[in-house]
Amino acid sequence: MKAVQTENKSLTESNAVLSKADAPIQIGNLKVGGAIRANFTVGDYPASSGGGASRAWEDDGNFNLDTFRVNLDYSKGPYSAKLEYRWYNGYNFLHTGWLGYTFEDDSQLQVGVNRVPFGPGAYGVSQSWLFDQHYYVGLSDDMDLGVKYSMTSGHWTWDMAYYFSDEGQYTGASRDSARYSYDVVNESGNGYEERNQFNLRGIYSLAGAEGGVSTDLGFSVQVGELESQGSQSDGDHYAASVHMINKWGNLKLASQLTRYEYDVDDDQPLGTDTLVQYGAYDFPSTAAAEAWVPAVSLSYTYTSDNIDWLDYIIPYIEYSSIVKDESDFNDSELFILGLALARNGWYIYNDLAFSNGNEFVGGDSAFGDRLGANADDEWITRYNINFGYYF
Repeated sequence: MKAVQTENKSLTESNAVLSKADAPIQIGNLKVGGAIRANFTVGDYPASSGGGASRAWEDDGNFNLDTFRVNLDYSKGPYSAKLEYRWYNGYNFLHTGWLGYTFEDDSQLQVGVNRVPFGPGAYGVSQSWLFDQHYYVGLSDDMDLGVKYSMTSGHWTWDMAYYFSDEGQYTGASRDSARYSYDVVNESGNGYEERNQFNLRGIYSLAGAEGGVSTDLGFSVQVGELESQGSQSDGDHYAASVHMINKWGNLKLASQLTRYEYDVDDDQPLGTDTLVQYGAYDFPSTAAAEAWVPAVSLSYTYTSDNIDWLDYIIPYIEYSSIVKDESDFNDSELFILGLALARNGWYIYNDLAFSNGNEFVGGDSAFGDRLGANADDEWITRYNINFGYYF
């Protein structure tokens, strides 16, 4: 796993607090913004043989540039558009690119590369920079190319979408994995490609009494095709999820349970129907074809009115796992203790992560199959600080 592969977290839009000095540049109806981020990482990684910097404990960790990104937001009357492009060390890609229309009833249509409506929110249950395990199997913060319609009706919020394909391959060393979100990728040239995906999400909001608990209870369904680019048969996939967010004052409990299945031919390049080829951040990997994914997150938002240099902090604790059907596979768990700090355009994540099956945590065991067979099944640690300035 490359150091640059670990740069994957967006600023949580609902947490962004920008002063006038940090606000995007306004040019008519167009806002121009962006971000620059850097990482400090230390954990269970191989030490440098030459005495140079590394992410290993014995080398005291490593500090490097994460990403630079540009954001364009356009709005005029009912018309809107959004674009985000990101540059990393050795690869770059489109994150978001859609055109939108807002109707008189405030429902909205988006056409282009947009976020797939699956799970309780944009980033699933997670508050952390590393996300939960849903992200790594393409079921959280997933961008695809298609059409999405969003509306509210009473207590319900509905999202319906059709995606012709994933967001595509951009510039990098891999054949099909230079992209932001995890997809089934055709890394070999004769594997599978995602096609004709349909999504439906419904969330029912229950407002609690003053000082009580409010609840967003929802479900998500996803079905799609896998188009063969080789001699194997076409495949298909589905995922279904129930999720809930409970808020009591500044305390937030988010939970989710997901079932996903990929029906693939064992004549595919991986040579088995128990694995699928995933890829993102210019790095291909494998994942179990059938699994359950439970996830839970507990967080608290503290607004620091009496501290001049801090707007608010969010401590959080998260757990998620990929519980696989294949008896020969080891499950993949991820546990995170974290703290986020915000001040004007600055947003800083502190994540202490423990995992026995995540490609982004630790480097002492083999890469590429931690979400699949996960043969090593070793608990390893990563401490990460992400410094982000958003403008």
